Amino acid sequence: MSFFTALFYDNVMKYTEEACLVEWRRTLLENVDGNVLEIGAGTGASLGLYPQKSSLALYLSEPDQHMRMQLEQKLHSQSNIKATVLSCSTENIDSDDDFFDYVFVSLVCCSVKDVAASLQEIKRVLKPTGRFIFLEHVAAEPNSRCYHWQQRLNFIWRRVADNCHLNRNTEQSIIDAGFVIEDIQYEKMRKMIAVVQPTIRGVARIAPE
Repeated sequence: MSFFTALFYDNVMKYTEEACLVEWRRTLLENVDGNVLEIGAGTGASLGLYPQKSSLALYLSEPDQHMRMQLEQKLHSQSNIKATVLSCSTENIDSDDDFFDYVFVSLVCCSVKDVAASLQEIKRVLKPTGRFIFLEHVAAEPNSRCYHWQQRLNFIWRRVADNCHLNRNTEQSIIDAGFVIEDIQYEKMRKMIAVVQPTIRGVARIAPE
């Protein structure tokens, strides 16, 4: 991601954040505790939404150096939030096995290079009793008008939006990776163009062997 893209990212997402994303993230994160990893933390949109608990150890991973710079600046300006910042990618998480109680991704699976490898890494670092929390924009219903436009525009969109895919079936990818989805909600992301509106959000656990 370029310096200028990272610089203007918050302004581009501002109205959508206010319309729905802040509320969705706050609800998803309200019960997290223990060792918590947010992958693709970006410029820190979720900062301030985590519970203020002394037992919560927060780790924020952001591989893009320009995004990470803004994330670190926000952390410095919000002294009440303590977090460890990591630079690792989703496909290669800098962590021991079975370390995290919760892993959270928000608008990340759409743009990772390898969804399957990323989800396997999340499984690796999650405790057997841990939970995977997700909020992702995804492919629309097959055969819908929106889906057909996602298919048409995906090639161009990936190139202008830092490998963001319009048509990934992330719910099925989560299941295929060996997770059991405990809760999932489908809703349109407000204040966003139609091909990016379909979303899923929810919680999954590792399926028993």
